[in-house]
Amino acid sequence: MRLKDLREDNDYTQTFIAEYLGVKQNTYSQYECEKREIPISLLIKLAKLYDTSVDYILELTNNTDKYE
Repeated sequence: MRLKDLREDNDYTQTFIAEYLGVKQNTYSQYECEKREIPISLLIKLAKLYDTSVDYILELTNNTDKYE
C-alpha cells in the first residue's frame, strides 16, 4: 500500500491521519506497516483526503486520478 508515501508526500504525521480517521496512532501505524487490514470505510476517507482512488492507494493502478 502507498499509505506512508502519500502521508509523507503531503507532510502529514501519523498522529494527524489517525485523528482524521478516528483511530489511535498505533492502529494507523499498523495499517501503514500492513500488520493490520484497514477497513474499506477508512480507505475511502483516505482516498478523499489525498484526492485519489482507493485503487491507487492499494497499488492496483499507477493512475492517481480519482473516479468520478
